[in-house]
Amino acid sequence: MHTNMEIKRTSIKDLTYDRFIAEHWKPGVPLVFTDASQVWQANGTFCPEWFRNNYGDRHTDVNGTDYTMNEILDLVEGKDTSRPVPYPCKFHVNTQLPEVMTMLTPLSLNYAKPNWLQNPMFARGNWGGAIELFIGGPGGKFPYIHLDYYHLSAWINQLYGHKQFTVWPRGQEKYLYPDPNDPWKSLIVDHENPDYEKFPLYRNATPITFTVGPGETLFIPFGIWHTAKSLEPTMSIAFDLLNGHNFPLFLKDVWWFRRKNKLNALAHSSYAALAGTACKLGDLAHGHRA
Repeated sequence: MHTNMEIKRTSIKDLTYDRFIAEHWKPGVPLVFTDASQVWQANGTFCPEWFRNNYGDRHTDVNGTDYTMNEILDLVEGKDTSRPVPYPCKFHVNTQLPEVMTMLTPLSLNYAKPNWLQNPMFARGNWGGAIELFIGGPGGKFPYIHLDYYHLSAWINQLYGHKQFTVWPRGQEKYLYPDPNDPWKSLIVDHENPDYEKFPLYRNATPITFTVGPGETLFIPFGIWHTAKSLEPTMSIAFDLLNGHNFPLFLKDVWWFRRKNKLNALAHSSYAALAGTACKLGDLAHGHRA
């Protein structure tokens, strides 16, 4: 357990892929890249005005209400104060903004690889392979401390504005009071002002809070509890990572989510195992290692 875990910031010029795997991916230590997204074809392009000009009329659903991109941006930027800013505001890039996909090449940033979620076999399972554009307003935050479903690792690329993140080292689950009915979610509602009478073990937790700004990329390894809030109007693009390193836990989650229907759970788990085997063989053939 990394009780003294440090969140480092580094340039891609100073970190090889092999060192990233050894120092962050395998031990599960988050990292902020200061310039990883510069390798994307979109380098320096994305900002609210660019999305307004090109996709302002695109629609998305937030908690059952339809919004256009322009409407969401008006709300988060304070141009429309007639109603509260909805949360979470997100667009699935793959399906709602497909033209943007070519601008995110290489999606892996040359570090998030191999990524089995990009394999068509995993895409069929709807297991977290979405690439999402998040838009947030000042103070907008994830409503609870959580783990990412399916033990996927997250890559959050900050396009605009500053976002504050808080992470907890692996092994601190017992201090965070996971919800028995949803063990990826903490029962602690306000970690900045915790109720120690209700959650006494939280005194032992060691949260680490830091800020990610425009052009920076945050890597959150699987098994890391985290939460975030926007400090100002923000935009970010996030995607998940799965390969042989986190696949065993991924497979357990596939079963857990469908455990009430044993036949359904068996079918999905068997298919996931088959897809994982195919990807593992593909990695070996191409010389990849997780």
